[in-house]
Amino acid sequence: MAMTITNQEGQTQRADIILANTLTDYSRAALSKLFTKGFVTKESEKIKAGAKIRPDESFRVELEELEKPAEVLDLPIIYEDDNVIVIDKPVGVISHARGKYWNEASVASFVRDKVKDIDGERAGIVHRLDRATSGVMICAKNAETLSMLQKQFSQRKTKKIYFAVVEGTPEPSHAVIEVPLGRNPNKPQTFRADKSGKISSSEYEVIKHNDEYALLRLTPKTGRTHQLRVHLQYIKHPILGDELYGDSKAERLFLHAQSLEITLPGGDRRVFESKVPAIFDQKVS
Repeated sequence: MAMTITNQEGQTQRADIILANTLTDYSRAALSKLFTKGFVTKESEKIKAGAKIRPDESFRVELEELEKPAEVLDLPIIYEDDNVIVIDKPVGVISHARGKYWNEASVASFVRDKVKDIDGERAGIVHRLDRATSGVMICAKNAETLSMLQKQFSQRKTKKIYFAVVEGTPEPSHAVIEVPLGRNPNKPQTFRADKSGKISSSEYEVIKHNDEYALLRLTPKTGRTHQLRVHLQYIKHPILGDELYGDSKAERLFLHAQSLEITLPGGDRRVFESKVPAIFDQKVS
């Protein structure tokens, strides 16, 4: 489906801003993809997101790409029953779509055919792991289970264990980091230590180390976005490969969700585990 977009603002504006203000059902990330793939044109010529559009000037956009259903990945399953599916999420896979009509393959697209009575691009998603983080992730197959599991996360009745490789070796070797976190207004996609932010607590233990890196066992006591990454940056031992909160380049972000303890429908308390990638140990050998 093609659509003609006209700048009706009375002043010259960027093409991506006009598009976002016109097509409000779509996420900015999804619309950005149209520019990079050449689906936005003016006078039959492809234009970039920053192209200047004068008042009453028009351009065309092809929307068919955004309305395709997300492809489905074949993700490794740790456990599955009538109510839940637990996966071993690989690095690079997002938890769910980043807004309406974003068709990148995700955990949500993997479970969508297994989910009933839940709608939306986040159907079945109980909690999230960052794209760059691997490991255990539980999803719900129905609305009742979704509510039950999410309540456990919000009430801190789950137990999560992560492993990370960090730069340097923290001292002491076992401690709890209690630093409130808030969104960074200078870089809205990130968070920072903020005395007026939300209470955040993370426990760490050094498992082994060498002259450059240390392997940590991490137990978050709260579940803030990017909590472990920000807390480790705060104590000046950022996670290896964390380009958002550090400056080191590596094969990947060295953060892995190793286990999740949670109560399933019916009252069965279970621990689900994912093997820590061998490269983590190799970095500190």
